[in-house]
Amino acid sequence: MSSDNRPGYFVPKSARWPIEAAVALLFMAAGGALWLNEEARGPWVLATGVAILAYVLFCWFGSLISEGRRDLYDDQVQRSFRVGMAWFIFSEVVVFGALFAALLYTRLISVPDLASGDTHALLWPGFKGGWPASGPEIEGTFSPMRALGIPLINTIILLFSGAAVTLADKALDRGKRGWLILLLTVPVVVGVLFLRNQVSEYHHAYTALHLTFASGAYGQTFFILTGLHGLHVAIGTAFMMLMLGRTVRGDFTAKDHLALQAASWYWHFVGVVWLILYVVVYLL
Repeated sequence: MSSDNRPGYFVPKSARWPIEAAVALLFMAAGGALWLNEEARGPWVLATGVAILAYVLFCWFGSLISEGRRDLYDDQVQRSFRVGMAWFIFSEVVVFGALFAALLYTRLISVPDLASGDTHALLWPGFKGGWPASGPEIEGTFSPMRALGIPLINTIILLFSGAAVTLADKALDRGKRGWLILLLTVPVVVGVLFLRNQVSEYHHAYTALHLTFASGAYGQTFFILTGLHGLHVAIGTAFMMLMLGRTVRGDFTAKDHLALQAASWYWHFVGVVWLILYVVVYLL
């Protein structure tokens, strides 16, 4: 028995959620591949995978919340959750790190190399190799994204929301539940506003700047990095919405708020990634 009179390490009952999640990811990968190859069924297969994954996550997290509310997790289990969340965030750091490395390699090594030397001059005459660049033999012109305007606004509000999440942790420690609810509302509102701004920025890029995914190296790295980050903002916003709802219900205390802590870690990760992205993609 554990020191807090709860049973030893909690082992949940067998569940089908991992298998169903794997099926959902298979549908998503297949749908994405079909869509990229302009198959009409691609979007439908992708949407099916997303729907299955949403259902699995809803049920799976619901089970975790139910087990937590029944006080089944001792300190050892909670440490395991924290370590698991830390490893998950580390895996996300690796993903973004690889994409940032690919961007830097492209702009500092690959593109300049394609414009240097007599052989390259014969293969791609007129290609300058500066940045932003589309690449040799890619037709069409585009304008690069500016750091001011929507990107700067998104940076400011995301930093503001990170500060609000930090203050929310302190409000919980001090038992100020009203302030806690108010402060947790901030990242939810900011997440929705951030995504709305990003959609507006994409529309401007497509219509006014003629920047698309087919614009070569610059367009591809821009949309992949900002799009993947936008997906993480959407996930983080949903995460914070759930935490806000649970806070209103009274689930968290100063001594028992593991889920809220995990959500805070994730939201801070999203903010740090955006700061790096803002500097590397928009400013440099």
